Amino acid sequence: MTLELRSARSLAPGERAELFNAAYEGYLVPFHLDERQLAFMDDAFDLDLDASRIAFRDGEPVGLGNLGVRGEDAWIGGVGVVPGARRSGVGEALMHGLHEQARERDVQRLWLEVIVENTGALALYERLGYRTVRDVEVWSLPAVEATDSEPAPEVAAADAHVRIRELRSNREPWQRADRTLAHYEDVRGLVTDTGAMLFCVRSSAQLQQYAGDPEPLLRVLRTYKDVYVLNLPADDPAAAVFRELGGTVVVRQHEMLLEL
Repeated sequence: MTLELRSARSLAPGERAELFNAAYEGYLVPFHLDERQLAFMDDAFDLDLDASRIAFRDGEPVGLGNLGVRGEDAWIGGVGVVPGARRSGVGEALMHGLHEQARERDVQRLWLEVIVENTGALALYERLGYRTVRDVEVWSLPAVEATDSEPAPEVAAADAHVRIRELRSNREPWQRADRTLAHYEDVRGLVTDTGAMLFCVRSSAQLQQYAGDPEPLLRVLRTYKDVYVLNLPADDPAAAVFRELGGTVVVRQHEMLLEL
């Protein structure tokens, strides 16, 4: 059987979405995207469709690997293989293909996240030279009713972002980085005397960035809706506040780096 890697543009958007869902069938955390959601992900995370790869075996698509590129940094935005082609080298071939595309674009650093329980993928990434930089967590926090009549300290997102840039000391993960948020039209801001936050209100109140004291900010945010945050560093002060307020860790991941 012949395995061939081609650009992600070799499939129509609907076909890519269908392959993505098949490739993540039975995954530790369920994923299901439609064509619109896939387009949103392509845009928000700067996925390079020319660099992203589709694996074909005997002419049939059996796997995909997404590559986001931002200057000298790139991000592996998901590698998946359909059930019938797993454990046959397709995933490793896709990773090598993404590395090749990254080098062609003068990328110096490749980032990815892997779920802690996904030991097979973790072993592959370590074999390819990736090292764990930090552990990150996905948190959820139930909403509560506002207890006073004071309005939330909401401000324009641009104003909150100025304050965040003054205060923050940690690097944001790819999914919540400044260049990701630049693609969003629904970012809102909170500012208190001790900190600032950017968030979006969708099916949940999604914490995007914060700096300073997280406790008063999270207490306000959870009056909007259930709170959700993606890839908060495990040692971040906000993790302790989530725990204190009754939050739950949904997923734990290793954030990994390969220096090319």
